[in-house]
Amino acid sequence: MPANPSIVTRDTDKLAAKTNGNIYEAVAIMASRAKQLSVKQKEELNQKLSEFASTVDNLEEIFENREQIEISKHYERQPKPASLSIEEYIEEKVTWRYRTDLPSEE
Repeated sequence: MPANPSIVTRDTDKLAAKTNGNIYEAVAIMASRAKQLSVKQKEELNQKLSEFASTVDNLEEIFENREQIEISKHYERQPKPASLSIEEYIEEKVTWRYRTDLPSEE
C-alpha cells in the first residue's frame, strides 16, 4: 500500500535549528500556530453556515441546501491547519516571543 502523498518527511534537525536545537519548542510553536489557524477557519465556516441557520424545527421544512454542502466541501478540501503551520514555520512566516522578552507589568 503506497504512502499518502500528503505525508511529507521533515528533517527535525532543520525544524529544531530555529529554536536552538529544541525540537519540542519548535513543535509547540507550530502547534500554537495551527490552533490559531484552526480557530480562524472554524469562525469563517460558522459565519458562512450561519446564513443557512433555520429557526424551524419542523422536519418537513428542513431540506438539503446545495450551497451549504459546497461550502462544507470547500473547507474539507483545504489544507489542514497543522500542515499550514509547518509550512509557515519552515518559510519563516511565523514569529514568536518568549515570555521573558515581553515588557513587564509594573
